[in-house]
Parts: sequence; C-alpha cells; structure tokens
Amino acid sequence: MTQTALEDLLEAYATADAARKKGALAELVKALKAAVKAGDYSQAAAALRRAFTPVMDYTSALSLHRVYKSIKQQPNLGAPLKLAVLGSFTTAQLISMIELSLFSAGVVVEIYEADYGVFRQEILDPTSELYQFRPQVLLLATSWRDLGGAPELNSDPTALPQLVSEEVDRWLNLWNVAFSRLGCQIMQNNFDAPVWRQLGNHEARHPTSSRRYIAAVNQALQDRAPPFVTIHDLDELSSNFGRARWGDERFFHHAKIPCDPECLVEYGHSVASLILALQGLSKKCLALDLDNTLWGGVIGDDGLGGIRLGQGNPEGETFLAFQRYLKSLKDRGVILAVCSKNEEPVAKEVFEKHREMVLRLDDISCFVANWEPKADNLRKIAQTLNIGRDSIVFVDDNPAERALVRQLAPEVCVPELPEDPAGYIAAIEGLRAFQVVSLSSEDLKRTEFYQANSERQLQAESASNIDEFLKSLSMVAHVAPVDAASLERSSQLINKSNQFNLTTRRRSAAELQALVDDPQWITRTVSLEDKFGDNGLISLLLARVEDNALNIDTWLMSCRVLKRGVENLLLNKLVELARERGLNEIVGEYIPTAKNVIVKDHYLNLGLTQCGEEEGRTRWRLAIDDDTVSHTVFIAETSGDKTPAM
Repeated sequence: MTQTALEDLLEAYATADAARKKGALAELVKALKAAVKAGDYSQAAAALRRAFTPVMDYTSALSLHRVYKSIKQQPNLGAPLKLAVLGSFTTAQLISMIELSLFSAGVVVEIYEADYGVFRQEILDPTSELYQFRPQVLLLATSWRDLGGAPELNSDPTALPQLVSEEVDRWLNLWNVAFSRLGCQIMQNNFDAPVWRQLGNHEARHPTSSRRYIAAVNQALQDRAPPFVTIHDLDELSSNFGRARWGDERFFHHAKIPCDPECLVEYGHSVASLILALQGLSKKCLALDLDNTLWGGVIGDDGLGGIRLGQGNPEGETFLAFQRYLKSLKDRGVILAVCSKNEEPVAKEVFEKHREMVLRLDDISCFVANWEPKADNLRKIAQTLNIGRDSIVFVDDNPAERALVRQLAPEVCVPELPEDPAGYIAAIEGLRAFQVVSLSSEDLKRTEFYQANSERQLQAESASNIDEFLKSLSMVAHVAPVDAASLERSSQLINKSNQFNLTTRRRSAAELQALVDDPQWITRTVSLEDKFGDNGLISLLLARVEDNALNIDTWLMSCRVLKRGVENLLLNKLVELARERGLNEIVGEYIPTAKNVIVKDHYLNLGLTQCGEEEGRTRWRLAIDDDTVSHTVFIAETSGDKTPAM
C-alpha cells in the first residue's frame, strides 16, 4: 500500500463520526496488517502510532495492540525501556494498553509481569525474578482492596492519624526495599474508593468512615513519597469515569480485572503518560490557531467588536473558559505559541485591545501570524524556541488544516477537536501530553525565560563582537553540587535535554540521588542570571573519579543559554576539582544521536584531544598539569547559596 493511501485511511479514521468509526478502523487495521506482511515495518509502526488515541474503545485498542505485537518483534525499533508491573489484580489487559500508549509516543517497552497478587513477595524476596529483570521503572498496580488497618466506625477519631501513618509506613518499607536493591523509579497507584459507602451521604462527614480514611492515606502518600516514588492518581481517574462504572464488581469477581474493561485504555494511557514524563518526554509547547479557536468568528472579517468572546453569550463564555484553561497551563510552565493564518497586526490587536481576552501578548512566547502553510510556521516556532517539533501540540478548529499539518509535519501532535468549542478543554486534557511529575521554579517562569531570550537576541544583534555582547549581559552564575533542592530540576534536565547533551544518558531522580550519595561521583549544577532576568538552573555535569582520571559521564545544558561561556566556566571548575584530588586527566565522551549534532565538536573547541573512536562515539582527553590553560569567561560567580525553589 502506498504512503498516500495509508495517510487517507488514517485521516478517515481520525475524522470519522461515531457511526463510521468502527468501519474506518477495520479498514485501517487491514491496511496495517498488509504493511506488516509486506515487510513495511517502519511505515506500519508510524501509522500505528498515529492511529492510537486514549479515547478509543477497548475493543478497538485491542485490535491495534495485535498489530503492535507483530511489529515489536522487529529489530531497529530502539532500545526498550524496562518496566516491571507488579499488581494485586490481573494486569495483562492493563499492560497491553500501557504498551500501546507508550508505543504511540515512540517508546518501545520491555515488560516484566509478576504473577497475580504477589507484589509484596516479589519485592521482599531478593532472589525473585524482579531483581533479575532489573527494571528502570517499577509500577505497583494496587487498589483499595490492598489497604489494611482501616478504622471501625466506632473507633477513636484521635487515633486516625496513627493508623494512617502506620499504613503509609508499610508502603514506604516496600519502596525502600525495592529502591535499595534496584535504584529505579517507582510508581504506585493511590487508592480508589469503592463504589459502596458505609454511611451514604454521611460518609464524608464521619471522622472514621472508609472514605475519610482512604482520602487521608492518599494525601499522606503524596506528602511522604520520596523523590524516587511517583504516585499515580488512580482515585481521580476512577472518579472521572464514575465510580459505579469503574468499580463494577462483576469484572473483579469473574476475572480479577480492576475496573470495567472500557476504562483500561484510559488507565493504561494515564500510567504511560507518567512514564513518559519521568523519561522527559512530555510535550513542551501548545501552538494555537486564533479564529474560532481562541474566539468565535474571524477577526479579519468581523473586527474587534464582532468576534464572540466574553460574558453574556454562551459561545463567548466557552472561549473565555478555554482561554482561562490555557492561561493555567502557561502559568505552570507550558509554552504558548500562536500559529495562525492572519495579518499579524490585526491578530495582535485582539490581545492588546479586547477587554475580555484572558491571554495577552506577554503570555505568548512565539507569535507567528501570516499566510504561509501552518506546517512551515510550526517549524519556525520550533526553531525560534529551540525545541523539537515533536515537543509541540497544535490546536486548530479547522479539520482541513489539522489534516495538512499531520501530513506535512507528522512529528507535531495534532489532536482532533469537537465542533463544539465547549469540548476543547477535554480534548487537550485527554491527551495528557503535558503531564507533570515535579514542578520547579524554572517551570513557573518558563514564559519569562523565552521572552527574555528574545531581548538577548536583540542585544546580540546590536553588539559589534561576541566579547562585547557577553560583557554587556552582566552574567552571574552559581555553581553547586546537586542537593535536595535541585535534585528534581536536575532530573528534569537529564531527561529532557537532547541537543546540548554529550551522551544523552537518562536518569531518574532515584538514580541521580544514588550518584549524589556516592563519594566517587562529582555533581555540579549551574544557575545563571543576567541583566534581562534569571535563567534558573540551566546546566548539569556528572563525573566519576576512576583511577587517576575524572571521567565525564553526563554534560548537558539548556539550549537557551548556548554560547554564553557556561561550558568554559564548568571546564575551569573541573580542572580545579581534578587538581584538588590529585588527578592527572579529564576524560569526556561524545555519543552521537539524531539531535545532539551541535555538540559534536564540544570537546575539541574546549581544547581536549581525541583519544579514541568507535562507531561514531568519540573519547577526549585533557591532561591536568601546570600548563593547563584556564578559559576566559565573562561570568561572575555568587558566593552564597542559590538553590531553586521547588
């Protein structure tokens, strides 16, 4: 089958109404199987990734999973992520949905599934197959049935905090045992509430009711979870579906399935979205069309007073609610961009002059409004923001524009939107594309960072030479080891940085903590300020002392501070550290990827000498002696503590 024919089937399925959906999927699955049979694995894999959506029904998802199983056996799909799933219920069906959801995001996964109901034994037994498998992520798939120690209705309410603490202690013990032996990231469900209520409407008021106990345990799990544990909010997921549907007892008693099978697609997608976030693969940017997306009507035709936005009109209030939602995403670190076919001055006028606009120009990190193809403009946005196109979600009310972007910029995520704008928020939320596993001060200031970077670019254009420009920035850096305050932000950088990343080794917060605690490892972070603002924590270096050498394992930096001299500053620091420890050399490695070509000559430019090469990987050496030259930098250093707020 030709690529064009497959594209047509994908688009027909994506845009089909409910009556035509199953027929369109059947045709698509038939074409996917034919592509696999013909050996067109890459074409089939790309189409399968685009075909999956988290809102599809369970039967349809299973049909796609059967195609996935025939594809995943093929080579060249990339190194798999190792995931262990330990559950108190039958997990096979959930695992299928996790696999499919991860694959749709470009992640191949190798899964170890423990036997039904033996998750505690698997963790506590050091000879179990779990420890032979050595996962990178461990999922504890639990439910309310795994809770113990719940109070009686006539229990002393003052004893409740102690009961909750003892319950959480039991889970903490399991986490600590697993982490001490595996050093991996652990994910565990919190506890969904059962369908029935002991006290009916009085349940939430009585201090020792089961609902009050479950809520208290869930909060304590969040509060006491260490950095190497992520709590998956199963209780929220079950309430979104409706507890009666989610907790249908028939499925547990007959098949030990934790919920209605129709909930499993969303369940698997929810777990997968957290795994992706832990791996630094959440999306970064939401690119927005304008007409009939942020407001009703066409600004070029209807004018400022004619578009529908604001109170007093149902459609206008819908767009107002959507903008408030977008503003909330921006406030917690999602980059907002505009990608519109419009005259730029006319489009910007709405942001500047319409009294009921929630979004303003200072909420937008990149504003592109012209008559060029939107796929080209999305590439321009990615280039301006220095992010990958696969980090962008594009929202447009026009199905023809969505189809064109999917075809011409397939890396960009383009969700289907309902005709009614009241469904826009649900469509974006359902993607879970901007999933969060931690929140740092840098996340909250991301729009400011990108806006300040535009000012720096203007300053650079007016400077006569690079030294003059760097001096004019009045840069101040804080260099420090990774500590409790910077651990999560450092882990974010490790898992998100692709371009300025010499080795692209990924590490969870749990793995990073283990390195921090090891005296043979040296960790350094760099936070940078200049006259335009605070850039936050922008660089990380991990190195290990081996024999007489300091071996650089990880060196990465945010691309928004490229060519400011931070790399020179860090190398100077490394030379000082090596001398203090009596080491003879610094050794670095470059491992090429599709995205880190910009640092191919990083070590060469810093004066290191190449000392080896194998399959594109190069090794570099710098002798430490009295003649080792310090690099010139135009960055002052702070002497006090400067740790990022979490």
